[in-house]
Amino acid sequence: MKRPLLILSLLVVTNILAGCDMAGNGGKPPRSNDSIEVEPSPSLITVPVEADLADLARILEREVPRQLWTIDKPDQVCAKSKGLDIGIATIKTPKLKCRIVGEVTRGGMQLEGQGRDIRVTMPLHARIRAENVGGMIDESATAEAVARAVIRIDLAQDWTPRGTVNIKYDWRNAPHVDFMGQRIEFADEADRKLAPVIAKLERELPGELGKLNLRQAVGKAWASAFTTVSLNRENPPVWMRITPRELEYGGYEVVGGRLRLKLGLLALTETFVGPRPADPAPAPLPPLRPLQAQTGNLEFFVPVFADYRELEPVLMKALVKRSARPFEVPGAGPVTATFKAAEIFGTKGGKIAVGLTFDAQRQSGGEKASGTVWLTGKPVNAENSRRVGFEDLTVSGTTDMTGGDLIIRLINAPGVAQFVAAGLTQNFEKDFAELLGKVDRAIETEREGNFLINADLKRARSGQLQAAGSGLYLPVWATGTAQVRVVQ
Repeated sequence: MKRPLLILSLLVVTNILAGCDMAGNGGKPPRSNDSIEVEPSPSLITVPVEADLADLARILEREVPRQLWTIDKPDQVCAKSKGLDIGIATIKTPKLKCRIVGEVTRGGMQLEGQGRDIRVTMPLHARIRAENVGGMIDESATAEAVARAVIRIDLAQDWTPRGTVNIKYDWRNAPHVDFMGQRIEFADEADRKLAPVIAKLERELPGELGKLNLRQAVGKAWASAFTTVSLNRENPPVWMRITPRELEYGGYEVVGGRLRLKLGLLALTETFVGPRPADPAPAPLPPLRPLQAQTGNLEFFVPVFADYRELEPVLMKALVKRSARPFEVPGAGPVTATFKAAEIFGTKGGKIAVGLTFDAQRQSGGEKASGTVWLTGKPVNAENSRRVGFEDLTVSGTTDMTGGDLIIRLINAPGVAQFVAAGLTQNFEKDFAELLGKVDRAIETEREGNFLINADLKRARSGQLQAAGSGLYLPVWATGTAQVRVVQ
């Protein structure tokens, strides 16, 4: 009865191995050398570019003259004719005419900002004197005022600044002369006299704003953004390469005496696992485009890795523990096994290959069989889950077989493949949390040359497990907020 059973067993083994892809390697599956490739993700990152408003104050101090205008008004009626009772008659006094002369000067300028308004405060001082040619009148007066200039800046398509100026005045004590009971006002002169000052500022402001070097600062930020930053230094090394595509402008605000441009850097972010990739080649500063979306969003890919070598001792420990009791093998009865080694690597088709080297012997005695059996299976996980499972774990080949078919029969025994799959099952949750924590700390303040990125991870989602040549990994897409700036 034993001979027909042996023939039948040999036919089963022959059919199993005939269906295996030996790949010319004695039954061992081919090792995959594929790398992880991820499509670039578009991100719109905040890029604050700042200029010191003290520079603008110095420009205005230089361009606006200290003496704003002069006053010279001859033949002014400084005292009206009035009746004078002299006791015997009432006579009329003559009108007294005088000449009004003086000047209006400004003090030092002060700049402050609120929102988009750059406010320039300019104190004014008026000194006025009323003179009479005959020397009968010699009266003087002074007045203080505050002129406020509101400057707004815009950027042309080539990133050169231009601006508009609106000057308003607020007299605390309007310039006038009180003489012989009448008030002579000079505040009406302000609009007419300040008009040429406004016109001059509007003509020269674009050129003066150019001295703030806003375009150069924007260009430097653009060029510096073509870089690569580290997401994880080791186990595995992960890099994010940033390739800018557009630079969008959404206005500015004045913060703490500085002019801060609101820029959005539309860039492709690519993730690389392994050696640091070369920086992308910088492109010329593109034309200004209006900001279309909220800035500060960052999206990139992070692989959560499980090195196959880390899975091998986990599986071996489970197999050694299980081998403490015999395996029930159909047609052979109880079979004892001694597991010696486990080898795991990625193979083609997105599968992993598991090689188990062990001895097997019937508990009843007989010849000992030994060899290596190769199984292949596909790692699986539920959507957005870090729990790893394996399906379709089947025998794909054998190597170094001695002592007959008992090795194959044991692996094909009911429940053995499922046990091996269970031994390979791993929960990535801890690795997932640890890696995201490392990435978050790495890019919290990451500097590459003059390029500084500040990022804060907010959310993460995981994809489908993949078995690559370098390890089993879970693709994770992280999103957060980020800003980049150029430091000196």
